[in-house]
Amino acid sequence: MDLSKGDRVSWGTSQGRTRGKVVEKKTSDFTFDGQHFTASADAPAFIVESEKTGAQAAHKAGALRKLKS
Repeated sequence: MDLSKGDRVSWGTSQGRTRGKVVEKKTSDFTFDGQHFTASADAPAFIVESEKTGAQAAHKAGALRKLKS
């Protein structure tokens, strides 16, 4: 799946699925909110922002579902 900044996506949380948008695509290892994530050009990770709360989270592409705009 090819995601880019601004794409609308959904992902699972402990409260169920939530929606938001891609804020940033990461293609190298990084730390977010105290957690270390591995990422590469072949297996990027994404920073997403919730539409409801504005909270940000980091996810691998496999955890995200692209929504129609």
